[in-house]
Amino acid sequence: MPTVQEALSTIEFLKTIDTPTLANAIELLKVRPQSEGFTPLGIRALFPEFGRMCGYAVTAQVETVTESEPFDIRQFIELYRAVEASPKPAIVVLQEIGGHADYAAHCGEVMATFFTRLGAIGLVSDCAVRDLPEVRALGFHYFARGSVASHANFRIVRSGVPVQVAGMVVHPGDILHGDMNGLLSVPNAGVDALSKAVDQVRSREKRLMEFVRGDQFSLDGVMNFVVE
Repeated sequence: MPTVQEALSTIEFLKTIDTPTLANAIELLKVRPQSEGFTPLGIRALFPEFGRMCGYAVTAQVETVTESEPFDIRQFIELYRAVEASPKPAIVVLQEIGGHADYAAHCGEVMATFFTRLGAIGLVSDCAVRDLPEVRALGFHYFARGSVASHANFRIVRSGVPVQVAGMVVHPGDILHGDMNGLLSVPNAGVDALSKAVDQVRSREKRLMEFVRGDQFSLDGVMNFVVE
């Protein structure tokens, strides 16, 4: 687990980068397939005006509509304790494992208030959320497919396990980064390696855009950037 200062330094650095640039930088590191590590278009920032969200994942699997087991408040307390113990800032990540995912609301004002009090800045869900005006007022990020009205039979099944969010695997403690463009997981490549890769991406794109906007632009000239 990183120290408090290391955690904050990493997050503050990552918050200076937009998500597409960070995705391009991660590609340069060749630490995972280019088709992995990000969510599809169904997962979106419901409060894009909040800007970038970056923090450490606290994971849980939940069941919302179906009732395989009875409600147990102790499972909620276990999740809240995991948020409290997590490096900060924390991001809660919930995966639906029950049926009828399109009806599933994974968070509302009450849970968002708990999470905020315990050091979380946002929540990622592979389903829906609710209480949008109240949660927006908290300044709490929502990344989800949308919103529904009822919490149905919501229960926490287990916490602190690897989860999948629309195909993106998230382990407890993973760093997540999102903005209005989407959400991705940040591989454990180190700040120095990421910083160099980000600088490389920005430098190349700056030179390319200056060429495209300049008087010497030609399609033949674009090949010089392709073969770099």
